[in-house]
Amino acid sequence: MQDLISRNDAVFMGNYVTDLHLPLVRGPHGVPFLLNLPGTGGHRVRGELYSVSDAGLQRLDVLEGITLGHYERLPITICPEICDAGDGGRKTAVDAEAYYAHRSFAEDMWRRSGHVGFESYSHEVAKGYVRRDLRPKDRSFREQITLFCSSS
Repeated sequence: MQDLISRNDAVFMGNYVTDLHLPLVRGPHGVPFLLNLPGTGGHRVRGELYSVSDAGLQRLDVLEGITLGHYERLPITICPEICDAGDGGRKTAVDAEAYYAHRSFAEDMWRRSGHVGFESYSHEVAKGYVRRDLRPKDRSFREQITLFCSSS
């Protein structure tokens, strides 16, 4: 996101929370996956909202592996995490888009997580994250997801 911001392809809009309870889990190499399984997660997931240009969105789609079946970009309803005094205390819902784990493995990922998710991808949760350049090169990421979901 820092690169997109520096190129004026993204602007930070604030901290938001999902309108619905959704699972957020860690997959292989500590990679976060938001699962499109409304009502199954114990949390309204917290995260950041960015306004992204069309060029920036294309770059994010590549990064998130849309054509490779890693993630899907789908609609989501979110609310500001903190209301400012000007809105009278109301949390106004916003329609946006989020990157969800691809539907072909979302339920397996939820099962593999023990049906336990996170409220946010915090520094504590991200401690097990392995950068892309340090991950094994002998399998595609999609193959790593399949192996992760099939392990116990």
